[in-house]
Amino acid sequence: MKLDIRGEEEIAATQAELWDALNDPEVLTKCIPGCRSMTELDPDHYKVEMQLKVAAVGGSFEGEIALKDKEPPTTCRITVSGAGSLGTGTGEAQFTLVPKDEATTTLQYAGEGEVGGLVAGVGQRILGSVSKHLIKQFFTALRKHFAEKTETAGA
Repeated sequence: MKLDIRGEEEIAATQAELWDALNDPEVLTKCIPGCRSMTELDPDHYKVEMQLKVAAVGGSFEGEIALKDKEPPTTCRITVSGAGSLGTGTGEAQFTLVPKDEATTTLQYAGEGEVGGLVAGVGQRILGSVSKHLIKQFFTALRKHFAEKTETAGA
């Protein structure tokens, strides 16, 4: 089953700060929904372990994430692949960071994925809304990361 994602989000961070966060495994582990660990295999290549729930179906997932075609601090391509009790998945996305002003950056993203197995059985409509929900959770956690960073710097 094919999935398409695209959108843009404004983040209260400079382009350089946002680039650094999106390339930091610790930040990504905190922000990716259900991510339990992210272990570097090679530079820009990570093993991930996740615990996810899709509709009424929950389970574990192991896979790999690679950051490719990097043009710091503007754009990067992300590839993901993995399998687990929920099924299998592969995907690819491109993100672009566009400064809006001195303290805000717009993150534009577009990608597609393919899922199979148990998770594909929940149906396109449900899977689409779940993916939107997971994306929203990611950006909420990313905004929280920068808000905490600002509070710590101001204290």
